[in-house]
Amino acid sequence: MTIPNHQSDAQPRALRDPQNTARGLEESLLQGAPIYTEAELCEATGATSAQVNDYWQTLGLPNTKKEARVFTQADADAIKSLLDLAEAEQFDHRTLTSLIRSAGHTAERLALWQAEALVEHYAHNYGWDDARARQEFLSEFERMHTVFAQQMEHAWRRQMAALVGRWFVEFGPEKGVTRGPGQLPLPRAVGFADIVSFTSQTAKMRSSELSDFVSNFEAAARDVITRAGGRVVKTIGDAVLFIADDPHTGAEVALGLANAGRSEEMKDLPQVRVSLVWGRVLSRFGDVFGTSVNLAARLSDEAKPGTVMVDQDTAALLAEDPSFALIAHDEREIQGLGSIAPVQLQHAYKPGQS
Repeated sequence: MTIPNHQSDAQPRALRDPQNTARGLEESLLQGAPIYTEAELCEATGATSAQVNDYWQTLGLPNTKKEARVFTQADADAIKSLLDLAEAEQFDHRTLTSLIRSAGHTAERLALWQAEALVEHYAHNYGWDDARARQEFLSEFERMHTVFAQQMEHAWRRQMAALVGRWFVEFGPEKGVTRGPGQLPLPRAVGFADIVSFTSQTAKMRSSELSDFVSNFEAAARDVITRAGGRVVKTIGDAVLFIADDPHTGAEVALGLANAGRSEEMKDLPQVRVSLVWGRVLSRFGDVFGTSVNLAARLSDEAKPGTVMVDQDTAALLAEDPSFALIAHDEREIQGLGSIAPVQLQHAYKPGQS
């Protein structure tokens, strides 16, 4: 990025009083000053000391000294409202722990992601080193955080509404229960897209170049997946794990990823090997588990760059769809999964196509 001349001489705002700046930013983020010790928080909320400590640790925050005033009114409100809900709904300890951990884990990753994105913005726009960029973040974040908090709530509401909508379609009363004994609960298309030659491509990159490479890959892959109707489960360095609700959509996602790097619009998406498996999965902790996930991970290793591999059962389902063509490959041993004959998936050739 070219830095405009009028910006190149900009200087980060000095933290004239770092202690007061930090205190003010903390109180602004926490919506008030710390006013409770642990004992006082228990009295204000009706929680036990064990409940307060469990909540705090499960949220991913460091232990506090019992006599220290570290808890705010917002902390008290959050703990009381959650414990009231847990009592009303009869949540057991496992359920309550999972709900708290989901918020804490997501918020911790989100906070770091957003802070680093802003630091990178200051460093790139003004040509500052990392330390100067972080100083600017500390100086300026107080005027921004309300917007980020609003965006987080809005995104959560939108994502939850989308999930509810999908579940009404899939599990509404008219659908009935179609799960057999011992089966995992969710039928899903699961796939991986792995960057080709990731290690050799990134071995000589500087940290900023590596950051751009990984973030560009993730952004481009997410665009392809969501446009085709799939959903990103997670990114794992040089790979992305995705799911879709039916085999056809899963196939379109997989082929979209395999072919995207050839288009000018998606030139930031490096060449990938892609897999797809239809099967049942268990969804927990924002992730998916099951034999089909393991098989998809292995099949991506069997694919050539820019191609999609599926298993025979998935191929049998897609064979009924005239949109796709399937090419059988020789049977081979795949460690941990036995003998498998992968099938290459591609779009069916239509007369008039170049």
